[in-house]
Order: sequence, then C-alpha cells, then structure tokens
Amino acid sequence: MAALPSFPWLPGRLRSNAAKAWCRTALARDVSLEDSVSTVARQLAPAGEADLALVFASSSYASDLQRLLPLLRQKLKARHWLGCIGGGVVGTDATGEAHELEQEPALSVTLLRLPGAELIPFAIDTTSLPDLDGPAEPWRALVGEAAAPDASLLLLLDPACSAINDLISGLDYAFAGGVKVGGIASPHSSSHGSLLFDDQVREGAVGCLIGGAWAIEPVVAQGCRPIGPVLEVEQVQRNVVLEVSQGELRRSPVAALQAILSDLTPDEREQVKHSLFLGVGRSDFSLANLQQAPSAFLVRNLIGVDPRNGAVAVAERMRVGQKVQFQLRDGDASRQESRQLLAALASRQGQEREPLLALLFACLGRGQGLYGEADGDVSLCHQAFADLPISGVFCNGEIGPVGGTTHLHGYTASWGFLVPRRPAPPPAATGVESDGNGD
Repeated sequence: MAALPSFPWLPGRLRSNAAKAWCRTALARDVSLEDSVSTVARQLAPAGEADLALVFASSSYASDLQRLLPLLRQKLKARHWLGCIGGGVVGTDATGEAHELEQEPALSVTLLRLPGAELIPFAIDTTSLPDLDGPAEPWRALVGEAAAPDASLLLLLDPACSAINDLISGLDYAFAGGVKVGGIASPHSSSHGSLLFDDQVREGAVGCLIGGAWAIEPVVAQGCRPIGPVLEVEQVQRNVVLEVSQGELRRSPVAALQAILSDLTPDEREQVKHSLFLGVGRSDFSLANLQQAPSAFLVRNLIGVDPRNGAVAVAERMRVGQKVQFQLRDGDASRQESRQLLAALASRQGQEREPLLALLFACLGRGQGLYGEADGDVSLCHQAFADLPISGVFCNGEIGPVGGTTHLHGYTASWGFLVPRRPAPPPAATGVESDGNGD
C-alpha cells in the first residue's frame, strides 16, 4: 500500500506529516476547570487513542489541579499523560490559531499519535540524585528503562525541585546525543506540586524520552543584543566579578559599563536601567567566534552591584579568563533573533522532515511585556512554519541547548519541534565486493 500523503490541516484540527501520524490540539479559556475540560474535549472529538497527551494549565486552576487529569482521562484516550501548570499557556484553538494566554484561565491539550516512536515517560525524585562524577548508568536508570543515548527528552521541573542544574547536567551526560527542552513550572500557594504525570500531580521532575522514528529539533532564542566590547574576567569570587579587562586596560565591571554608556542613545541608556544582562561566553568559542556569534553567549541576570568597588554579581558561577559582554533585552532584538533562527530551521528541515508540532517554553518576562502585543513568539513561528500547531507554557526558567550543551535559561524562548528522525546514513563502502556467500 502506498504511504499516505502529508496534509497540513484536516477537519477537527488534525495535522499529519507521516503515514498514520497525527497531532490534535485544543485550547480553552473558561473560568471553571470543568468547563475548560469540556471545551477541549469537544474540540478534540472524535479522537482516537493517542500515544502521548501534553497538558498545560494556567495557575488560575492551581487549587483544582489534582482533579484535572482524572477529568481529562474520562473524556480523552492516551497512553501517556504529561504536563504542568504555568504562569501562562500557549495553545492552538479550534480554528487553527495559536495564542499565548497570559494571566487568565487557560487550558491547552495536545494529543499525539506517533507511529514508530519509542516513548519512555518518567518521574524523578530529585531529593537524591546520582553523583555527577560517577558513571552514566545511574542517571539513565532514573528514567526507569533502558533508552538510546540519542533519544530526545522533554523535561518539566517543579519550582521547588532541588538541584535543578545538577539534574540537567546529569541527564545531559546520560543522554549525550539527544536534545533536551522544557522548563520550570509555575509556583502557587496550594499544598501540592506543579507537575502532571499520568493521573497524578507530582513534585520533582517529570518528562518523556522520545526515540525511535521521532526526534526533537531545538531552537533557543535568548532575546538580547550585545552592547560594548567583549571583556575578559580578571578577578572573581564565586559569582561576583571584581575586575575585567579589554586588552591592556583593566577596570571594574561598573567602570567598563560606564564607558559603554557614553556611546549609547538616550533610549538605550534608559533601557539599561531595567533590561541589562551579562552574556557569559562559552568556553569552546574563541574571541573571534564570540564577536561574530551572539549565540556563543549565555545570557545571565545581573543580580547585584557593589558601589564601593564596582563589582557585579551574576546569576552564574564565574571564573577567571571567561569572556563576557553586556547585553540589552528588547522586543526588536528578540524578533530579529527568533525570525532568523526559525527561518534557518525551516530551511534545514525541508518537506521530508516537516514538523508535526512546535512546543514553546517561554519565560514569563516575554509575551506582551517584551513585544508590546499578544502572540509575539507564536506569530514569528508561523512566519516560518505556516499553520503548524503550537502548544506550551510560560515558565520560571527554560531548558534548551546552546552549542550542544543543555542549559537553564531566563527570558528565553526554548522551542522543541517534533519531527521524523533522519534516516541513518548507509554504511560506508569498503571497496570489496561480496559474492553473496558471506565470504
């Protein structure tokens, strides 16, 4: 039988890009949890059994969160359920329009049918993690089953999760060949956790390894632009930078910033008061690379200034010799960066690996506060991938790779595009012909 063709959209908001694979999405914004569940069930009906259901709920439903999955499971069928609560919700409604819903009740549900996928859902108690200096096997055992080291990984963390950076580093070590994307769920005042797993509300971490015929392609947009020269850290105490240099000139970070301010416009100097960050250069990039590639920097918060000596405290453990550069965050820079990164991914993918779904894990500091209008990030995605279903959540920290290493970010849009896995390349020719007898 011939393979089924690719259909961009079918009635009932069904998207298919491989034979028998489908993605169905629904978005509700009812005040009551029961009404939102009924709304998404109507939008998704009739739906067959899905392999994976992704559920993102706004913090407006926090007090009722323990009832959410049982209610959904009465109306919808899926083998695995995964999700979290967030400060806002990203979803695609019954008309195929994607929206970013902030500071209002909202429920986003996505059902996925993924033939050939190897799905391993997991929940991790983060109070006791393996040694980062030990072997990879204990970290792989956290997911409960053996999995390919190149499997992609969705990872959701409770805001009260301990050792977040250790967990990300350990899973990066254990599954070195796979992409990891996700985020930290929203805190709330209820006594339970913020994560959704099967029919439970959990703390710690939950996620799903995705292997076999499917993979995740990442895009991480940090939303900042550099100002001033690249500097080198000369003196540091843990996360406090005491002195930086530019060539032979050594001075405090604040003195270096004051020199930069004189070259900025009045509007930019005003931005510095509330939108200033520090880009920390990756160790695998040379100075020339850092000057040419903004993605070579990890954007980190500046969390304090010591007026006595001009030192700055950074939300990152720092070390002597690191390259740093001050950064400004604004909507125009974020639009330009996201547009370029998403267009580049669309060009690389082509029709053979058309995404089935885009997952967005966006910082609470993005959205309307960054762009001045609603649906900023999802609109940019649809410029590159028209009509692609999008779902996700506004996070308290975003997880995604930069330069092949997974990091915890802030003020970032971390995208994960679910795509058919690239076929393995054929074995290299040996130059020796076989006679068919194995000799």
